[in-house]
Amino acid sequence: MALSAGKITTHNRVALSDPCPDRHTPFRLQDRHLTRAHRPIFLKAPSFAIQRQPDTSMTRALPRAHIHSSKLVHFLSENAMLDAVQVTEDVGQKLGDWLDFRQAIALHGLLNPEPHAEQPLAAHQRRAGVMTQEALTRHFDKVKAALEQSIAQGAPSGTGLARIEMPPAKLDEPLEPKIAFEPYRRFYTAHQRQMETQVRTLRAQMRGQLAKSTTALQQLAALDASFENILSEREAMLLGKVPKLLEKRFALALKQHLKKQSEASAEDANAPPLKPDAWLLPWRQQLRTALLAELDTRLQPALGLLEAFNQESTSPP
Repeated sequence: MALSAGKITTHNRVALSDPCPDRHTPFRLQDRHLTRAHRPIFLKAPSFAIQRQPDTSMTRALPRAHIHSSKLVHFLSENAMLDAVQVTEDVGQKLGDWLDFRQAIALHGLLNPEPHAEQPLAAHQRRAGVMTQEALTRHFDKVKAALEQSIAQGAPSGTGLARIEMPPAKLDEPLEPKIAFEPYRRFYTAHQRQMETQVRTLRAQMRGQLAKSTTALQQLAALDASFENILSEREAMLLGKVPKLLEKRFALALKQHLKKQSEASAEDANAPPLKPDAWLLPWRQQLRTALLAELDTRLQPALGLLEAFNQESTSPP
């Protein structure tokens, strides 16, 4: 996650409330503390809910967040892999429930820093220098495009990405329904690992640039690092559920295919087996679409950091 864009003010503080016996922590993070760059991943049983907010300064009142509007959630819902959910909680409340006491204290300290003189940058940071808006944007776009091509066609040469091959467009014979999805699971999870490595590196690079910039962006970089540390395990757990949802969809399509084949054989014992192209080829494209939607979700924190950097760079002194 990343907290983005605009000036960080004393209004951006973790709210405290009376302890609730059924909660792990009494801390609540208000909607106003979150901006476009912070798009937490939520799984409200039985479905995901991923939050997006408009790009706006933190000094303005933010609208109540909707937490189920990501491309990944839309894809899973449209393909009947998730039930549509009603908005029942704001993002700040849900995020607050995820924090333990120590994490909430740490975030409170980051959002309410002690006044101090600006610290000089370390020597290695001064030597590295700050990238221009154009250069940083190009770098983001290059990483994004390489991952998109890896999903759609296989990793392009010169990117350093391992090539992950889609399984052949046929089912092994004799068909074993219980293990038929396994090659596709390996394909999907391999791409997830590739995305995780590349996006985590990109996000750290974005934070590195913010850390060499203004005091507000330095604070933002520190806050993003803290959120990443707090939420990475939960994010991995939630995104790890996506292949399981896809497997259920695959099993249903395969069951329908086998049923049609059985019915055709009952009508004509000499009828040739039905080819799986009618359902398997479109489903394979759905698999790529799911990966592209997941990539979009994973890139949101880095994109938020980039937008914060660009906005700060273009703001009048």
